[in-house]
Amino acid sequence: MNIVHNEIEILNELKRIENRINLENNEEVNSTVKKILKDVKNQGDKALRKYTLKFDGFNPDPLSVSKKEITKAWETTTKPLQEALKNAKHRIEKFHEKEIPKSFSIKGIYGENVQRKWLPVQRAGLYVPGGRASYPSTVLMNAIPAKVAGVKEIIMVSPANAKGEMNKTVLAAAHICGIKNIFKVGGAQAIAALAFGTEEISRVDVISGPGNIFVTTAKKLIFGSTGIDSLAGPSEILIIADNTANSSQLATDLLAQAEHDPFASAILLTTSHSVAKDVSKHIYKKLETHPRKEICMRSINDWGLIGVCARAS
Repeated sequence: MNIVHNEIEILNELKRIENRINLENNEEVNSTVKKILKDVKNQGDKALRKYTLKFDGFNPDPLSVSKKEITKAWETTTKPLQEALKNAKHRIEKFHEKEIPKSFSIKGIYGENVQRKWLPVQRAGLYVPGGRASYPSTVLMNAIPAKVAGVKEIIMVSPANAKGEMNKTVLAAAHICGIKNIFKVGGAQAIAALAFGTEEISRVDVISGPGNIFVTTAKKLIFGSTGIDSLAGPSEILIIADNTANSSQLATDLLAQAEHDPFASAILLTTSHSVAKDVSKHIYKKLETHPRKEICMRSINDWGLIGVCARAS
């Protein structure tokens, strides 16, 4: 992992990392996504199956995940993991219940009535990444706010593996969130299906959930006709630490971000030369047995940074 000591070099590295993905000027990605959006809009499920076979290596027939599969995923989840998912669900619900905006009405002296009224959308689409990383937390943190807000229907899309199988824990999370409509499709084609609707997948009012550059570009291009949460590109973590920090824990936190995507960025800024060296050593030691070693290596080697900063005078 790159260790930089000079302030100017640190700033240059941060700028390089900031510009690692450019949605505006990536003509190849824009062109590819535009074609996928057009094909799905015109051909519906036929295009979904074509692109799923091309990109994910299997023919999604059926496209949907059965209720039996969803229930089985929950029932075969270990008890400790079930309890962890239920506990996370409860905590997330409690937080978002506090976020619900209040409607109000004001009656004027001349009989006029001015009001602000908050209403949930009818149908929301949830994109859950698969392949490199499938996280049940994505389901919980996107579906629960919608449920708390009163959204009547959630449609979830997520890519399956080459055997057409979806991550069991992701399905278990969907089960406790009450999501019944789940489809084995990902990428820009899944965003297109949610935005335009197909024979099997209903059109939604808003789409949330993270994804790769093709997913993010698709969300950018359909915004306006369909609502989106944000254009969340490859994510990053920035940790600021002094000489009292635990180097092993810092390394773990940095790798927890690097494992998401080869374009994810893990950054540590510290005033301690020894912490910088120790963290780097811990990172490579932990990578020896890390289940996502290849992705982490690409992330930290290309977009990782440990900056040693001078203490403020």
